[in-house]
Amino acid sequence: MYLDSFYQRQQQQLHITPEQGSRFAKEIAGDFNPLHDAHSKRFCVPGDLLFSLLLSTQGLAQQMQVKYTGMVGKETPLFLPHSSAEIFELLDANQKSYLQVKRRGTISHDAQLIERFARAYVAFSGLSFPDLLVPLMEKHSVMINPERPMVVYDSMEFDLAHTTLVEPQLELSHHQLEVNGKRGLVTLEFTISDQNQPIGKGCKRMTLGGLRDYNPQQMQQLVDLYQQSKKNYAKVA
Repeated sequence: MYLDSFYQRQQQQLHITPEQGSRFAKEIAGDFNPLHDAHSKRFCVPGDLLFSLLLSTQGLAQQMQVKYTGMVGKETPLFLPHSSAEIFELLDANQKSYLQVKRRGTISHDAQLIERFARAYVAFSGLSFPDLLVPLMEKHSVMINPERPMVVYDSMEFDLAHTTLVEPQLELSHHQLEVNGKRGLVTLEFTISDQNQPIGKGCKRMTLGGLRDYNPQQMQQLVDLYQQSKKNYAKVA
């Protein structure tokens, strides 16, 4: 499985090191959010890795709603649910919740099918910054703190006509930013197709923290730093 090098599993317990989380973000999602840097004091496990692991271990359902309720930091073992319930959570040893899942409909456990869908979703999800977020922030005359950029997962959901997927693809259909003081909520709506036929739709939501007035120079510096991080990693890899 393509996820094997990004976590360790001991029965129902998952362990994800900062190095593994950071590699997944950069190599699979193309996501260079500094929150996913292995040496960051604020490191958190990428939400797309948690989602991919849940699909791999619990199956892909026709309708799924995923709510991110906490940031998984360093040295935080997680416990997989024991049942195939429609509603379940991803918890740590202290019963703290990091992810809440609601699902309905047919559930597939086909490993290859699940990998194809997970890769398609993660590839779409990783395009958020700077391509989509920067124009939205400029439109609303706000921006994240360039010194402590805070962009975190809030939730995602999707609805499929069926789970017999062959070549799933996701395409952005609508995106918007709602600003509330120093916080913002970004919604990315997408359509899901398979072999050029529409089979579903969904959306991803992210929270932006520490918003301030938009500054073109500072925003460009942040984008340049992000792009340089990608180039530097590509050279090392």
